[in-house]
Amino acid sequence: MNEIKEIIQQLIIFRDERDWNQFHNPKDLAMAINVEAGELLEVFLWKNAEEANIEKVKEELADMFAFAFLLANKYGLDVKQIVFEKIKKNGEKYPVDKAKGLTLKYNQL
Repeated sequence: MNEIKEIIQQLIIFRDERDWNQFHNPKDLAMAINVEAGELLEVFLWKNAEEANIEKVKEELADMFAFAFLLANKYGLDVKQIVFEKIKKNGEKYPVDKAKGLTLKYNQL
């Protein structure tokens, strides 16, 4: 089985055992991703990156991934496909010969 599909299947089992699907509408899943992203930022607050607690980084990333996978599932999106499509699109916006080593936005290259 595809690893991403297996992750989503396990998330759905976990969610459904607790009857949480009723709370997992797309809007609230998107908001949950943002909340978890804020918690990830908090791990780094007032620290150098090397000082961040890696266990907390793992936890917050896992929470973000979980909600993102569930949101993709709500819309019937194939996570692998949409990520590969975005990489291709970004490759067109940020060609290596123009973007390498720079942090400029695509319209400034």
